[in-house]
Amino acid sequence: MSALTAQLEAEALELRFGDFTLDDAWELGCSMRAAAADADLPIAIGIVLGEQRVFHTALPGSSADNDDWLARKTRVALRYGKASLAVGEAFRDRGGDFDTDGRLDVARYAAAGGVVPIRLAGGTVIGAVGVSGLPQLEDHAFVVAQLRAFLADR
Repeated sequence: MSALTAQLEAEALELRFGDFTLDDAWELGCSMRAAAADADLPIAIGIVLGEQRVFHTALPGSSADNDDWLARKTRVALRYGKASLAVGEAFRDRGGDFDTDGRLDVARYAAAGGVVPIRLAGGTVIGAVGVSGLPQLEDHAFVVAQLRAFLADR
């Protein structure tokens, strides 16, 4: 197991919610947008609950390509119940590559960093939150930092 995999597993245990509502999605999304705007990050931000997109925004410098990457990474996080970065890293840990070994349509699924499941305390995944527009480790780190700040305020 790589050091990154260990970090991602620890984050999955840490970043859990007692509950997560539509109002929470709005509050988290707006907070993420403000932080991204303050840092001049050219990202798209999205939150889904179940199959419904409940928050989406794009900042200057982002593009429709970021929306596509965000959707593909979100599908991975929801399908595997893990951060999109963790899925890609799991393939790398085994000497593989998600795009060639994942047996999923790479036009619809991307195991690149930036989307984290919204997981309840008991472990159930109810949605996902993510960004696209930065290198994958930076996308992931931004989401994790925002989730930590959101959870700390609760």
